[in-house]
Amino acid sequence: MRELSEIAKEFYKQGRRIVAPLMGFPGVGLIGSNIKLAQQNWGEHYKVIKALVDLFSPDIVFPLMDLSVEANALGRYTIFPREDSATVPKDRFNIEEIEKLSNINLSFDSRVIGYVETLKLIGIGLPSNVIRGAYVTGPYTLSGLMMGADEAAIASVIKKDELHKLCNLSTSKILEYIRLLISAGAEIICVLEPMAVMLSPQQFFEFSASFVKQIAVTCKYNGVNTVYHTCGNTMHLIERMVESEINGISLDSKDAGVILTEVAKRVPENVIIVGNINPATTMLFGEPEDIKREVTELMDSMRQYPNFVLSTGCDLPQETPIENIRTFMDAGRRWKK
Repeated sequence: MRELSEIAKEFYKQGRRIVAPLMGFPGVGLIGSNIKLAQQNWGEHYKVIKALVDLFSPDIVFPLMDLSVEANALGRYTIFPREDSATVPKDRFNIEEIEKLSNINLSFDSRVIGYVETLKLIGIGLPSNVIRGAYVTGPYTLSGLMMGADEAAIASVIKKDELHKLCNLSTSKILEYIRLLISAGAEIICVLEPMAVMLSPQQFFEFSASFVKQIAVTCKYNGVNTVYHTCGNTMHLIERMVESEINGISLDSKDAGVILTEVAKRVPENVIIVGNINPATTMLFGEPEDIKREVTELMDSMRQYPNFVLSTGCDLPQETPIENIRTFMDAGRRWKK
């Protein structure tokens, strides 16, 4: 696959943009299913994604966002609500478990296989012009899910060697998962690092970006693009994210403090900027006129940057009105350079 920046520039030359909201959960209601079933049954999962593509025709599609897959595969206690995404609550962890965990083969895990099989069905059943993406948990976030978010933050200061060991393990297991996703047809790997927003730029590079660089190199070798996704105000981390050699950065909304026009001045043209309409306020509660206005304003503000991709700041809530998603897509499609 070509680099995302080249595809974005091609769209830009035609006077339009790639339009790709991060959506998955609203599709659950479209097929009358529930999140637990869709995340554990790849036939249902595929139906969710197909319903969204049939209705909205996004340029890029991802399966349901799920930060529990790798942690669950490594034996962490996981909760599966019926109408919410699976979560990994804090549990006991001993750094001495690393050696035992390193011997776990993720390719035999049922939930890992479920996401791999979903991606295969997406490749078979959806139009070939829809770019196929897949999510993985970031190295620092996976380590935080393993040892606890607070413990990971403390370890980044006073137990750096232990956190390095755990991040190394996390990265090796993420890469196992990525190889399966690539073999299933993934064209983009989106690395989800929500916990890393709390780190300083130096800590972020040390415990996230330096490991994500390994992921980016592996994906690049296989002709697959990588996107770094973070939540919250990450304006202090932009350069560190780019140093990981990924193909794109996916950023939270302006309400979180992320101003894309400022980001664009600090990012090379060969790195795409994905974002950043607020999913939890604008998309969930806004009126169609509000969404149209915000989308148009964002696209106008990014007019001079070919490496911009219109999206949402994060995954859309399940309750997002279908009419709001349709308005988002229409506003994005009708904009002309």
